[in-house]
Parts: sequence; structure tokens; C-alpha cells
Amino acid sequence: MNKLKHILILTAGIAGLAACKPEIKTPAVSRGSADFTRYIAVGNSLTSGYADGGLYLEGQLNSFPSIIAQQMQQVGGGAFVQPLFTEGQSNGSGYLKLTGFNSSGLPILDTVKDKLAIRGIVSVPTNATTAIKVTTYTKYTGDINNYGVPGIKLTTAFLAGYGNLNGYYERMLPGEAPSASNSTAYIDFVTAKPFTFFSNFLGNNDALSYATNGGVGDVLTDKNTFATLYNQAIAKLTATGAKGVVATIPDVTAIPYFNAVTPAALLAGVQKSAPTVTSLFVNAKSSADATSTTYAVRELTNSDYMVLTFPTAKLGTLVSTPYGNLPYGLTKYTPIDNQYVLDQNEVAMTQDYVNAYNTTIKTVAASKSLAVCDIYSFFNSIKKNGLTEDGIFLNAGYITGGLFSLDGVHLTPRGYAVVANEFIKAINTQYGSTIPKVSVSQYRAVKFP
Repeated sequence: MNKLKHILILTAGIAGLAACKPEIKTPAVSRGSADFTRYIAVGNSLTSGYADGGLYLEGQLNSFPSIIAQQMQQVGGGAFVQPLFTEGQSNGSGYLKLTGFNSSGLPILDTVKDKLAIRGIVSVPTNATTAIKVTTYTKYTGDINNYGVPGIKLTTAFLAGYGNLNGYYERMLPGEAPSASNSTAYIDFVTAKPFTFFSNFLGNNDALSYATNGGVGDVLTDKNTFATLYNQAIAKLTATGAKGVVATIPDVTAIPYFNAVTPAALLAGVQKSAPTVTSLFVNAKSSADATSTTYAVRELTNSDYMVLTFPTAKLGTLVSTPYGNLPYGLTKYTPIDNQYVLDQNEVAMTQDYVNAYNTTIKTVAASKSLAVCDIYSFFNSIKKNGLTEDGIFLNAGYITGGLFSLDGVHLTPRGYAVVANEFIKAINTQYGSTIPKVSVSQYRAVKFP
């Protein structure tokens, strides 16, 4: 009898515990006041999923718009189609891969050259006497939601005929470059079909192209021109009542491309074999005035930013000068070339332009009640403090930081997931939606050999 009593008491206890079990409620998801039935992504390489110096299938599949769209489908979002490369041409344009590290701990990179989607290289006239070489890729036909085009600027988004000058855009169009049938301006192409929601990340290359070339070979887009075109772009994107999210432009100095190779590290490397060397020299811009074209040789300082692609082995090699053969970069007669350095004045000028662009972006977005994903502030915060997501610490370090791919500019799949979450947060805040964030731990960082 006592045994039966104990069993009854135990059973009652278990039943009581079950009754006390906390109820876990899954938060309700909602689209809020937005309609994600047909979401389109407008922008450049970051929108396309470009990574490791190339556009390839894995990067495309992990583009931030693709990740956002997957999450949107939980609140009524529709299908999201990307102009993917096929499995047989999955390496697309080719890209960088990490094969190891040398005895100094520096990464050894190789280029993937198989399973490419390159159709050829064509010569496209730009005027009566000049032409440019354009790499073309396997054509894509069919519906498109992700219109990301590597290399495009806000200015070229309005350029009729740009489809003949950019192979990534050309592959979406009907004609083979050069062709009159490729004359549709990008902004008209992306808005040709109805859509209910958009993301817009145009504008990065209006500053980035100048910066990554060390201030040589390109120019910053005029601030007033940027404001005019950005207003026109948003007017076009909202003309039929679509809602959307826009992104600000990052500070170029927040990315590893400008922080992986430092003047101090270069000097320290030289001093290992030449201890008497105390300075490196650069041919630098003389002022932060955009109209000035004056450059002069001076000592390289820690306020200058070396580009990631600087060939460090070139330092100290002998250069023929009127004063005899002198070591490259180590004398005022053999300064480091402009293209390898975003010098202090060029940095100040670029940051001034980016700040002006971002003021325009925020002002236009406010006038249309659009969501703003402030990537400028987000990347600067990561550069300063790092970021912990899903228990993973991420920072802006090259290779080890987890966010940036091997080209030092574009993101890893994990980085794109982090950015997708920032877009989702901005959308939810503006439109009262509850799109779930994605778990960034499901996405990889830099792939080690």
C-alpha cells in the first residue's frame, strides 16, 4: 500500500512539474506595413555577392539580398531569383583562394581558373579613336530579383550604353557587346517590371573606386551630381508606391584593404635588412582641395593608408635615376607610386565626399519615409569595437576578422549574413515588421586550406 502511495505521489509530482513547465512562445512574424511580394535588390558588387576578388556561385548564393529574401518569405515574401552561374561554370569570373602562409606569416593567395563563365574579351569603342577591353560572361536569361552589378556607380546607373561597358551588366541584357540593344540604362532596366519592395546600395563605387586606386585613375563623383542622381534614382524606385531600404556608404578606411598593410609594418620589414633606414617616401597629394592636382614627395606617415595590393617585394629594389640606381621607396628620388597609397589628403577628401553622399542618402530617404541601413556607422563601430553575433566575435581584421573576404573589400558569407541582419533591423524598425534575423553561425568566414 505504501509503495502504491509513493507511486501516486510521484505521478502527481511529475504531473505538477509538467503543469509548471514554462510555455515558450514563438514570436509572431508580420510584414508590418510593407509588402515583400516582389523584392528587388539594386546596387553594385556588394549586392551581387561578389567576394574574394570575383563573382562566383557560392558568393551569389550568400549575397545579403538573397539572405534577406529568405527571411522575408516568413512574412509573405515572394520568390527571389538571382542571375546565378551554373554548376558547370560555378567559379564565374574566377576568384582568390588562400593556399597557405609564408615563413613571415603572410598569406599566399592563388587564383581559381577552372569552371569559369567567361565568354571572351571584346573591344568596345568609347569614342571615335579609343576603345576599352570588356570581359563578357555567359548570358543569363529569365526573371531577376537581384540586379547587383559589380563596378557600377550611381553615375553609370543612368548611362545609356553602360550595358556594353560592364560585362556583369551585359550578361543580363539581350545583345552581345557592343550592341545597340544594350542601350537601356541600368536604372530603367531594374524598374521595368513591377515590384513592391527594394533595397538600394548604389553609390559605393562613386568613392571606393577612387580610393582603391590610391587616388589615381578615377575621380570622386561631384557632390551635387551625386545628390541630383540619387534623388532621381529614388524617385524612379518609389514611383509606383514601392517601399524600400537604402544603405549609407562606408568609410573607406574601415575596410581591411587599407589596414592590412601599414607604413609602420613596411618600415619595420625594411629595417630587418637595412637598420639605418629611418623613413619611407611617397609622392603624395599636396592638399585636400579636390581641384588641386599638385603632388610632392614627402616621408610616408602612419596617417597614410597603403593599399592591400601593394607589392611589398618591390621596396628596396633598385630604380634607375639621374643620381644613379637607388632603392625604391627608400629615397626622395624613388618614392612609392601614388597608386599604392591613399595619402592623408586623399583620405580627408574621400571622407568629406562620403559624408556628403550619406547626408544626401539620409535626406532623400527621410523625404520618402524609407528605411535606412546605416552601414557607415555599423562598419566604423566594428572597426573600433568588433562585434559579437551568435557567440562569435568578429572584427575588421584581414583574414582573421571573419567579416571580410580575401580581397579586403567585399564580405565573406558570414559577413553578408551580418549585413543582412542590419538591413532586416532597419526594415523592421521603419515598417513595423518582424522579419526574423538569420543565424550568422550558419555561414562561413574565410576558408582556410
